[in-house]
Amino acid sequence: MQTPSRLSRGYAIALTATLLWSFTGIFISYLSKTYSLPSLVLAFWRDLFLSAGLALGLFFISRARFHLDRIHWRFMVIYGFTLAVFNSIWTLSVEYNGAAVATVMAFSSPAMTAILSRLVYKEKFSPLKIFSILLSLAGIVFVAGAYDPATWNLNPLGIIFGLISGFVFAVYNLQGKHASDTHLDSWTALLYSFIWATFFLIFFNLGYDLLVSGKPPFADMLWLGDSLSGWGILLLLAVVPTLGGFGLYTLSLRYLSPTTSNLIATLEPALTSIWAYFVLNEILSGAQLLGGVLVFAGVILLRFGER
Repeated sequence: MQTPSRLSRGYAIALTATLLWSFTGIFISYLSKTYSLPSLVLAFWRDLFLSAGLALGLFFISRARFHLDRIHWRFMVIYGFTLAVFNSIWTLSVEYNGAAVATVMAFSSPAMTAILSRLVYKEKFSPLKIFSILLSLAGIVFVAGAYDPATWNLNPLGIIFGLISGFVFAVYNLQGKHASDTHLDSWTALLYSFIWATFFLIFFNLGYDLLVSGKPPFADMLWLGDSLSGWGILLLLAVVPTLGGFGLYTLSLRYLSPTTSNLIATLEPALTSIWAYFVLNEILSGAQLLGGVLVFAGVILLRFGER
């Protein structure tokens, strides 16, 4: 039963996760502009650093969380594969669509999560919840600047990659809910999902080198070379927004429905725009401010609806 205290705890955890997640774009933007770091290489090292950092932390704090029952191994492989696919598809979507459209299409996941939750968990929706989802999606359009028709000059592959990114993140949400329902510890699930994601990203990078770039296998893996500042930023990206964000987001699924947690996560672009204003001196347009208000309004309406 969802008591008010459990809902409040779930919202606090999900909002904190989203707050940490919102710094991801700042770090990635810096690494991309400063070092031209290839996206798949970035994804691999981020997942590897997260896995190593989390394993080290659990070794000293809670070694019991290394234990994973045999019945969960197959699920964790699939869970990690989904995570690796999302990172890869997101990269391709940005490449083909540009950041604005890719963001909007990736954050179509609340609607897709709602549909999947309805089919899998028989989750029921009030008109207010449906309206809050639509309101947040409208806000994402304004925050990303996708209201400009010029942004939607997409090619077929761009449309496919963009839609798949939203769908795969919706699948990731339901898998997180399954992990919670089967009483898998959130930190254990996070550890093994990222370990498997790192494993799969090795092959994704290999496939990209052999089939797309034409470079020797793993030629770009040490792209940052001896740049201590570059490796430091990459490590910070893995520990703060990635580890903190994914860990707390997974934990929030213990208290909230997948659709609710996913909807709260749509605050990420609005928060990222705020940090970009203060950190990168990017000036928010009136439309972006309006989009942020719409996203926040959608989450607030959802909170009242669940009460």
